[in-house]
Amino acid sequence: MSSKQPDATPTGRQHWLPASAGHALRLIVIAACIAIALLALRAWQAAKASPLQPWHTLAAEEPSAADILRGDWQAYIAGETALFARVRAELDAAMTPEDAHPLNRYTAGSLSAPDRFRRDWNRSFVLETRGAPRGVAVLVHGLTDAPYSMLRLATLYNAAGYIAIVPRMPGHGTVPGALVRAERSQWQAAVAVAMDEARRHADGRLPVHLVGYSNGGALALLHEVERLRRGQRVDADHLILLSPMIKVSAFARYAGLAGLPALLPRYARSAWSEVLPEYNPFKYNSFPVHAARESYLVTAALQDGLAALAADGRLSGLPPILAFQSVVDDTVDASAVDRLLFDKLATNRNELVLFDVNRNRLLQPLQVPATTAWADALLHGPAHAHAATMVGTTSLDDPAAVARTRPAGGGAVAMQPLGIDYPADVFSLSHIALPFAEDDALYGHIPREGHPLQLGAIALRGERNTLVVPQASLERLSYNPFHDYMAARITKLLAADRVSTASGEGMPGH
Repeated sequence: MSSKQPDATPTGRQHWLPASAGHALRLIVIAACIAIALLALRAWQAAKASPLQPWHTLAAEEPSAADILRGDWQAYIAGETALFARVRAELDAAMTPEDAHPLNRYTAGSLSAPDRFRRDWNRSFVLETRGAPRGVAVLVHGLTDAPYSMLRLATLYNAAGYIAIVPRMPGHGTVPGALVRAERSQWQAAVAVAMDEARRHADGRLPVHLVGYSNGGALALLHEVERLRRGQRVDADHLILLSPMIKVSAFARYAGLAGLPALLPRYARSAWSEVLPEYNPFKYNSFPVHAARESYLVTAALQDGLAALAADGRLSGLPPILAFQSVVDDTVDASAVDRLLFDKLATNRNELVLFDVNRNRLLQPLQVPATTAWADALLHGPAHAHAATMVGTTSLDDPAAVARTRPAGGGAVAMQPLGIDYPADVFSLSHIALPFAEDDALYGHIPREGHPLQLGAIALRGERNTLVVPQASLERLSYNPFHDYMAARITKLLAADRVSTASGEGMPGH
C-alpha cells in the first residue's frame, strides 16, 4: 500500500504528502478547533458573569523593573506613597453609592477598611531597632497578599535586635486590578532594592536574613540563585521559607490563554479566574489570570536556575535554608519543596519542617492517604542530605503534638514534645496559615479587643450559597496552631548568629 496520498491543487496537478505529514496536519486542525471552542466558551462565560467593579478595572500602574532598579529604597517608598494617593483619588472618583458595603475594604469606615488597624499594613514598612542593630531581615510577602502577612515575623526579628525591612511587591496593596499588569521582573526588582537597603544597614558586619512566604519564598530563593548565576556571592546568610512556591499547578502555566478574550472589552471578565467581594483589608480575594501566569514564570525561572547551578556544582553557594511547609497544600505542590529544592541541595545545612495532618482516630479515615505518603517517606524512607522535621501526632488516640526530626544523612529520629495538642477541630494546616499566630488580629481565632473583623474566628454553620462571601474561603484554616514552634526555630537561628558575630567568625554571605 502506498504511503503517500494525492493532494489536489487548483491546476489539476497532484502533489504527494507523506501520511505522517497529513496526520500531523489533522492533529493541528483538531487542536486549533478545540482551542477556538475553549476560547469561545471562555468568552461566553465572561459575557454572562457579573460586571467588574472599579477596583478591578483601575490600572494602578507602577514603575517598571528598570525604573525600580535605578532608584533606591527611599525612592521606592516615595513612589509608593504617590501611588497610594493617586489610586485612592481615582477609586473615589469611580465608585458609586451602590459600591458601598459594610464589608468592602474600599468603603470608608467599613469593617474591613485598612484604617481600622493601627496603620495601613498594605504598604512597605521598616521596623527599626532602639539600639545598635544585631542584624537585618528582609521579609517578602506572597501573591495577592500585603506586607501585613510578614508583620508577626518582622516583629519577632525586631524583638531580637534586627532591622526588619518588609517591601510591598508591585501590584499589591492597592486594588486587584493592579495585578492585571504587574510583572515578575517588578517583583524581583523590589526584592533587589530591599536587599540593597539591607546590605547598607549590615555594612558587611551584621547577619542578613531573607524571609519569603509563598510567591515571596520563590522570589527570595530566585534572588540568591540569580546572584550565583551571575558570578556574585549571595547577600543573605540564611533563607527562611514559608509555604514556598517552588511549583504551581499546570493551569498557571497556560493561564494567559484563558484571558485572551479580554482583548475585546466585552469579555474583560475573562481576564479573571475569580471575582469576589473584597472583604479582606490586607489581601485581594479576586484573582486575575495574568498573576497566575507571572507566578508560574517565577517558578519556571527558579527551577531552571536551580538546575543550572546543580549542573555546575554551585548549589553549595546558597545560604542555609530552613523551610516550613504544610504536608497538604492546595496552592502549591507541597512535595515539590522536597523534590525540586531540598533534594537538589548537597550540603547538610538545610532543614525542611513539615506540619502534618491531624491523624486522630476520627479524622484520619476521612483523609486521602496518597496526599501524605511523600512526607511519611522523609522520616522512614531513604536518607536525605537535608534534615527533616515532622510536626504532628504519633498516635490515633493521643492528641499531644511532637516534633520528630531525622538528621541529614539519616540516623535515629529525635522526638521533641511541644506541650500542646493538635486542635481537635483542625484536620490540617493550609497554605495561607503558616505566617499567622492564633492571636493574630485578622487571621487568628483568639479574640483581640478593638478589632471588629477577625476572619480566623468565624466558625460558620448553615446552608450553602447564602453568603455574599465564599463559604469555602472562611472554612480554610487561616492561622498556624504551631506558630510558637516555628518562631522558636527561627529564634534559635538568631541566637546562633549572635554567637558567630561575637566570636568574630563573620557571616558566610559577606
